[in-house]
Amino acid sequence: MIPLLSHVLPVSSVPAALSIGTATNSVSRLVAFRRSIRWEIVRHFVPASIPAVWLGAWLLQYCNPMYLELMMGFFLVSNIVQLLRGSEVHKDAAPSKYRLAFVGFAVGFVSGLAGAVGLLFNNFYLTCGMSKEEIVATRATNELLLHIIKLVLYSLFGLMTYQAVSVGVVVAAAAVLAGWSAKWVVSKISILAFKQIGYSAMVLSGVGLLSSAATTIAAHHKADVDWLPISNGYEAKLKWANRGLAFEFVWHEGFEIESVITLADVPAEKREWVESQIRSADSYVIEEVYSLHEHAYELYLEKDGRVEKIDF
Repeated sequence: MIPLLSHVLPVSSVPAALSIGTATNSVSRLVAFRRSIRWEIVRHFVPASIPAVWLGAWLLQYCNPMYLELMMGFFLVSNIVQLLRGSEVHKDAAPSKYRLAFVGFAVGFVSGLAGAVGLLFNNFYLTCGMSKEEIVATRATNELLLHIIKLVLYSLFGLMTYQAVSVGVVVAAAAVLAGWSAKWVVSKISILAFKQIGYSAMVLSGVGLLSSAATTIAAHHKADVDWLPISNGYEAKLKWANRGLAFEFVWHEGFEIESVITLADVPAEKREWVESQIRSADSYVIEEVYSLHEHAYELYLEKDGRVEKIDF
């Protein structure tokens, strides 16, 4: 949902809209699976998550969630290892109260920042020795109070906009249908299939998050990549935050890295000569060049519409 919502909402409004939908989804799952709640897990999990969700929601005002999305994406994709293990049988163990408290704090903190982290901590629930129904019911119970707290905090911090609420209501309507459909679906599949679906969802969501975050970060920093053939080789140019970096490979010269620099970056013993060259030029570009064998500079001078290259 995070990558999808990022296309229709400002990044800072995504957690608020997502929380409206996920809170509704938790309620619908809780009603559908209420007899399967594992309360001994809830009572250690929830108290640790409450202060953490406040901290995460507060930090949301001061940090850009796109970098959090990138880290979440890498973490989710890493679960492909679990997915590829296939039908291998593992012995699940009930978690200790200390592990429950630690995971509860982590869930609350990341949930406050991102809006929802159900998939992020899927592996925790899938290795707790619970049945399918217990996983669905217990996770919904753990998350419901967090979502309610977040909705209050997002309102207090000015993140609950009209646009976020409108989109959140649409997500909530779909979440109700999903919650009730899950009751029928879960009863029809095996625990192995349940886990495989869970890990598949994590990996696919990770790919979506990585793609969305990378696109947003690239646009934010005005990143651009150009790949073009040159004489006897190839050159790839990378632009990042208005700074240029080029990777060049020429068959008879080898691999070079070129970076655009300012006149002030030129070493003092070379700067006076460069100043004498650029006085008569209409414009100029200076590049610092690194290769396996040397460290040099290139000066490009534009005069009367023609460009001259000087190595120094």
